[in-house]
Amino acid sequence: MRKIKYKKGRKVHPSTLEYTGIHKDTPTEMQMFVYDTDEVIEFQQCEPHDLDTNIDALKVNWINIHGLNNHAFIEKVGAKFGADHFIIGDILNTTKRTRIEEYHDILFFNVKSLLPQKESDNISVEQISFLLKDNVLISFQEKRSDFFTHIRERIRTNSGVVRTKKADYLLYLLLDAIIENFYITIESEENKVDELIDLSKINTNPEVLELIEKHRDNFNFLKRSIIPLRDCLYSIKSIKDDNVFNDIQPENFTFFSRLHQKCLELLEQIDSDLITLESASNYFFSAQNHKMNQVMKTLTVVSMFFLPLTFIVGVYGQNFKNLPELEWEYGYFIIWGIMLSVVAVMFIYFKIKKWF
Repeated sequence: MRKIKYKKGRKVHPSTLEYTGIHKDTPTEMQMFVYDTDEVIEFQQCEPHDLDTNIDALKVNWINIHGLNNHAFIEKVGAKFGADHFIIGDILNTTKRTRIEEYHDILFFNVKSLLPQKESDNISVEQISFLLKDNVLISFQEKRSDFFTHIRERIRTNSGVVRTKKADYLLYLLLDAIIENFYITIESEENKVDELIDLSKINTNPEVLELIEKHRDNFNFLKRSIIPLRDCLYSIKSIKDDNVFNDIQPENFTFFSRLHQKCLELLEQIDSDLITLESASNYFFSAQNHKMNQVMKTLTVVSMFFLPLTFIVGVYGQNFKNLPELEWEYGYFIIWGIMLSVVAVMFIYFKIKKWF
């Protein structure tokens, strides 16, 4: 998981744009969907100057850009829609917190998309940003992915109501796809936690505790990623000012309300999973303590058997001349009999008390 890091001694001029993510080898490419209820037109490998001829103001225009290395490309696209320098900087800065803001007549939304990494306990993080203005929606992805493949198919095949709605409904569908990634990530984490709990019941190796803490960190990271998204969606859901979020039609507010409810469900599930992990951690320590107690119990029982024998041997190991038993013909065998009898009595007593 990526963390916010301060770049000490950074020499970049404040007005210079810079991509801060990890996908620095991904080329910047742009595709477009222009559609309405009657037709859909796709444009591949577009350039910023193509937007003037490809955009149809009477239709919904979805511009998808993946790869943010070419900041000049991103800046040109943003300039055509009136996005100022600060918005472009926030798109390129992947350490920014999830938030929604309205700059003049542009609705800006950036969000973190999380997915589990294959063959790893880590979580893959990608920042996705959106610009919504009039009937144009621009999505910015750090890399090529298949998050929105099913939405593209729905547009191509005219499935559902997507082609009858405006760009704000398309924004809802894209956000819904991102939230679905949270469900996938949480489900993956829960499957690993179930395996970890079963392992903790048979293995008291400290590595199990390290895995428990690792998944606890993952759930806390998920929670930190969902909370600001929940707050953003709540601001849309509860809006009462007619001069805010003008690019979202009033009849579509209910869709964003559904996304808010999904975020609440995710947070509740994460809290439940954190409690499960806490129980697993407590069980691990209890199992370790029980194992240690069993060892100490065994050592104590063994030492109790030898304690009276040590006493008897100590008595007859004294260097005094007047020890009557030393002159007995069968004294050695009598002492052995006494010692074995003491051990036998103690063994029976411990068994009755169920001390072992």
